[in-house]
Amino acid sequence: MYRVWNFLTNYSLLLIIGAVLALFWANTNPDSYHHFVDFVIWDHAPIGHLHDGHRTLTLHYLINDVLMALFFAIAAKEVWEAVILKEGSLRGKKAATPLFATLGGMLGPIVVYLGMAYFLWNDTFSQVANGWAIPTATDIAFSYLVGRMVFGAGHPAVRFLLLLAIADDAAGLIILAIFYPSGDLAPVWLLLSLGAALAVFGLFNWLPRRLDRGNQDRPNSTWMREKLGFWPYVVAGCISWYGFQQSGIHPALGLLPIVPTIPHADRAFGIFSEAEQYLTDILNTLEHALKHPVEIVLFFFGLLNAGVVFSSIGEPTWLVLGGLVIGKPMGILLFGIIGAHVLRLGLPAGMRTIDLLVVGCVAAIGFTVSLFVASVAFDAGPVQDAAKMGALLSFGAAIISLIVGTLTRVQKVRG
Repeated sequence: MYRVWNFLTNYSLLLIIGAVLALFWANTNPDSYHHFVDFVIWDHAPIGHLHDGHRTLTLHYLINDVLMALFFAIAAKEVWEAVILKEGSLRGKKAATPLFATLGGMLGPIVVYLGMAYFLWNDTFSQVANGWAIPTATDIAFSYLVGRMVFGAGHPAVRFLLLLAIADDAAGLIILAIFYPSGDLAPVWLLLSLGAALAVFGLFNWLPRRLDRGNQDRPNSTWMREKLGFWPYVVAGCISWYGFQQSGIHPALGLLPIVPTIPHADRAFGIFSEAEQYLTDILNTLEHALKHPVEIVLFFFGLLNAGVVFSSIGEPTWLVLGGLVIGKPMGILLFGIIGAHVLRLGLPAGMRTIDLLVVGCVAAIGFTVSLFVASVAFDAGPVQDAAKMGALLSFGAAIISLIVGTLTRVQKVRG
């Protein structure tokens, strides 16, 4: 039973289960489903800046705006380690070609999405244009699983895919913050988030290390880790979340300023690595404490966001799908070639140029983040439902990846 649970959580399969249940529920009893989504937990909750300073806390708001902050914090942790650690995967020349490919993997979907909208459905262009960022996303968990199926665990293209997905997540967080505010912008509230980050870093990270300088026993840092643990960062995270909520930037991003302040190990074994659970730094301890709760959050995220009726399939569905399954592979292939051959940055040993196309097909699985962006890009209604359907159907890119991998004669490398 433990192995089953571990497999489900390692690959975010609870999210798929939640999404499938949502589709079934919404298509068999839509009234009951929407009543569940809009279930009121706390009326006039003092957590917003609307009207009298209160808002109704629904189950949908609790998951999408509050608890999904934990998911984005874990994504930010992987990005932060990839950038800051000496051997980080997004440092130096080894990250150059994946970063170029990431740029193509974001520009390609935008061009295809907006191009299709303008040339094929010009009369509704203004209604769907705001969804341009939906197909830029790459779902790390599912892409990683499919990538291993296509290439084998030991193939260098799998690591290339992970670097691309991590960079994609970083860019996606920036897009969400800048282009999809949750309300009227009041950026002065971000000073609260900044203050919380600086305070917790100074008092509980920098100061103990400063006091321990020259002392190999590190008594102050050890006391902080053993006695206080991650609780100061939890408090700072709550303050930062509130600052984002009040600023008008989507509060699901509210924990991002706190992640870089948390003490971290001087090495990382990579996303989904079992070895990381044996690191004793607070950042990894916190991540592994959150792993299973976040998977449960993802289950409810799928359940509350994927419930669209099949009749909602429309123009936004094809725009999102076109951006993902056409724009992303083409963008990654083109920019990967530019980076690897035109700029002579090269590819990892054992990886062929044609493998870039296969990587692009795998990266076309948008799913989690695409669903999230669709829920903030459009107001609830037919356009949002149609766009969500495109995000859900992007899981079909897994089948495309297996076919393209076979046609291009990918040689699997066992890990």
